[in-house]
Amino acid sequence: MLNLYFSVCGQPSPSLNTRIVGGQAAPAGSWPWQVSLHRSSSHFCGGSLINSQWVLTAAHCVRGVNGGTVTVYLGRQSQQGSNPNEVSRTAAQIISHPNYDVQSSNNDIALLRLSAPVTFTSYISPVCLAAAGSIFSSGVNSWITGWGNIGSGVPLPSPQNLMEVEVPVVGNTQCKSSYGDSAITDNMICAGLLEGGKDSCQGDSGGPMVSKQGDRWIQSGIVSFGEGCAQPNLPGVYTRVSQYESWINSLINTNQPGFITFTSNGMDGRLSQKLKLKGNESLQV
Repeated sequence: MLNLYFSVCGQPSPSLNTRIVGGQAAPAGSWPWQVSLHRSSSHFCGGSLINSQWVLTAAHCVRGVNGGTVTVYLGRQSQQGSNPNEVSRTAAQIISHPNYDVQSSNNDIALLRLSAPVTFTSYISPVCLAAAGSIFSSGVNSWITGWGNIGSGVPLPSPQNLMEVEVPVVGNTQCKSSYGDSAITDNMICAGLLEGGKDSCQGDSGGPMVSKQGDRWIQSGIVSFGEGCAQPNLPGVYTRVSQYESWINSLINTNQPGFITFTSNGMDGRLSQKLKLKGNESLQV
């Protein structure tokens, strides 16, 4: 049993969580933490809800952007047409990591504070975040979601529904062999099929990469960069969320996000879970 004091992160509504295995379109409510960031009425990046008033995204998405110009849509399914489960907020504050490097994409992470808290529903709820010390071994199944292009230069067709794709984690050693030793830092995590064909793409930036452990979805990465989209031997590169637990908690003083330590034993899928509770207690489940 989970400790009742622990947050309700990473748990989509069971009645809505019927996913199309191997498919592309994500059923409504499958990823209730997914947000869409808009400027001038256009989607430009994704993000993830991590508590009632904060969103996690990539620093490159909001570089040079004023908070008041960004609208955050939560509970959105389609970029065109009606979204009956949607609410919106403006970004009252944008905080990029102070050590974000534009050239290398190191520390590509930012926080957005919403203009007002949101009420959690079956379609709007926070994701859990990978705690410091989390281990995502090669082959761990991960899901990426977003409204980005479906190929290099190929926009998502109407009605532009939220898309999902499953990709395995690629170890940093393998990823360095693709991009070069200096290009991939410990603050990054890679994922994708080495034969290509599945990947995040332009417009997905800032969105979450998540893996399931027990009954919780845990965000391991933030869509950051890649060479093209779904190219062979060029996996997608993501900001490694577990490296930023202290930074995130230093900025969110109340109602802190739910951090969970993710552990995996290689490629066999066996997982164990440790929840990090208030007061630095831990609970094996």
